[in-house]
Amino acid sequence: MREVLESIPPHVTLVAVTKFASLTAMHQAYAAGIRHFGENRLQSAQEKYPHFQAYPDLTWHLIGHLQRNKVKKALQLFDWIHSLDRLELAVEIDRLIPVVGKSPQLLLQVKLAPDPAKFGWEPDQLLATVPQLLQLPHLQIVGLMTILPQGVVGEAAYEIFQRIHPLKAQLEAQGLHLPHLSMGMSADYQEAIRAGATIVRIGSKLFNAKT
Repeated sequence: MREVLESIPPHVTLVAVTKFASLTAMHQAYAAGIRHFGENRLQSAQEKYPHFQAYPDLTWHLIGHLQRNKVKKALQLFDWIHSLDRLELAVEIDRLIPVVGKSPQLLLQVKLAPDPAKFGWEPDQLLATVPQLLQLPHLQIVGLMTILPQGVVGEAAYEIFQRIHPLKAQLEAQGLHLPHLSMGMSADYQEAIRAGATIVRIGSKLFNAKT
């Protein structure tokens, strides 16, 4: 864990992916200075959250796919949602934010390389959707998130991560403000940081388990 922590620059936020982490390991991560926990599934976060209510400085991130029928619970629990991946989900989040009284930071999930196994907008689809997103007044969209296709590592990963910058520029030219780039996991976070990531999501490198 210490090796990972020392490899993260101060300007990059480390989100510890706790999908397979035990409660003991999560408490150890907190003691080591980690303040951002990321969960793939709402139910798992609901089970773990009560064990950390004594830590008010923790920030909870949803990094997995979100179903529309679970939006209300997700808004109640998470401070960040990395997986805003379609317009209908954006509409539902916007509708429920006033009901819940909480507005999380939102990241738009985009595919920088074709991958039928991953959720997210294709770049052209996202660019075409921006006018509709801008009509949703309660959304706090603050960045982009991406996951690379399985098996892409090293320089190939770096080159794909670099594709996010022209897309970000085009989106901001349409009126979005996107200071955050959530990209990079255990196998490729160093390439992501080199490519400009402001948030990395690391599980197995921290907890020695498959994430």
